Amino acid sequence: MKIYNLFPRLAGQFDQWGPHLERAAAMGFDWVFVNPIQQTGRSGSLYSIADYFAINKDFVRPRTRTTPDDQVRAMVAKAKSHGLSMMIDLVINHCAIDSVLVEQHPEWFVRDGTQVANPFCLEADGTKVTWYDLAQFDYTQSPEREALLDYCIELVDYLVGLGFGAFRCDAAYQIPADAWRRIIETVRARHPDTVFVAETLGCSPEQIRATASAGFDAIFNSSKWWDFDEDWLLDQYELTREIAPSISFPESHDTERLYCESGDNANALRQRYLFAALFSSGVMIPIGFEYGFRARLDVVNTQPDQWEGIQVDLTDYISRINMIKDAHAVFQGEGPIEQLDSSNPAVLLLHKRQPSKTNEALLILNKDPWNQQHIHIDDLYHYFSTSSPIQDVSPQWPMDFLPTPFDFDLAPGMGRILVTVP
Repeated sequence: MKIYNLFPRLAGQFDQWGPHLERAAAMGFDWVFVNPIQQTGRSGSLYSIADYFAINKDFVRPRTRTTPDDQVRAMVAKAKSHGLSMMIDLVINHCAIDSVLVEQHPEWFVRDGTQVANPFCLEADGTKVTWYDLAQFDYTQSPEREALLDYCIELVDYLVGLGFGAFRCDAAYQIPADAWRRIIETVRARHPDTVFVAETLGCSPEQIRATASAGFDAIFNSSKWWDFDEDWLLDQYELTREIAPSISFPESHDTERLYCESGDNANALRQRYLFAALFSSGVMIPIGFEYGFRARLDVVNTQPDQWEGIQVDLTDYISRINMIKDAHAVFQGEGPIEQLDSSNPAVLLLHKRQPSKTNEALLILNKDPWNQQHIHIDDLYHYFSTSSPIQDVSPQWPMDFLPTPFDFDLAPGMGRILVTVP
């Protein structure tokens, strides 16, 4: 899955999404993921949903006879005309604290004494962050658990009816695996091609494995935070790659913008997109990454008039990376990945192969987005288990001939992509 996250608060009304959908398709993405579009509670957060079966008025065109649901369907039809499939957030760990569900079905919620409990998380430093605008559903001890699950299934049916074929399951690890299994199996019996992707960031590998095994088609990985050195990412990847494919991203709607974070360094954007796209079977970027946007997306306050000017245009570069991904099976699935010793510690050597060993790839990546780095390899073929020819498919200045020994000066953040030719 090559996913373009079209953030509704920045994109505006559904009938204005056309240029964004067209641009996503032109860059080679095949899925568009949209954050929640349902009616919010008082906080206005997209993830504080008050009515799951009503469309947020911020995104519909007023004074028209076309219903909000039909406006969504028209947007989905426009996406499909560009060859794009649609994914939406499925937020069923919690709802808005002021949702009518809290009064209508109080037994559906976790209690904190006599009050409905607010969900929370623990930051890396141990700080507890509580979302007071949310009410947490109870999938463990609720006496009406089956009714709650039936409601979730009805919600998925509704969203499928609007045209969405895939679901990013928000905070999936906070819902028991058996609850997910019931939802997924019931929905798939009705809609066999429906795709479920679990949001599992911040989990332990054991939690990821337990969640993924509930029937999810993919999970999100944490490669965005890898320093290209420590073992933790490859260890996590190895623990989960045979259970579910994973999706990488260089930034998301939950993170700071990479262009701002990197000190306005376009090389860092190219470096991180290349790595994210080729590391795992799936890749995702949020709207604006391709233009070096600097303002972080906000689930409450972002508005369409905050669309930024183009700082750097990466649309052609992203398109070339996506074509490389499409052309080589080794980048379309999960397989063993090994970090190799490098003659220059500022250069990453990463070997990936399909489990069948039919296709292999060597990624040579300059970890430094500010400075040129030199790499020397005595024998390129030493890194490949087959005797097949090696081809340079790099997006920038691919070499027709690969000498061995191999000496190359990598521009800041530059990656060389070498693949076996069956």
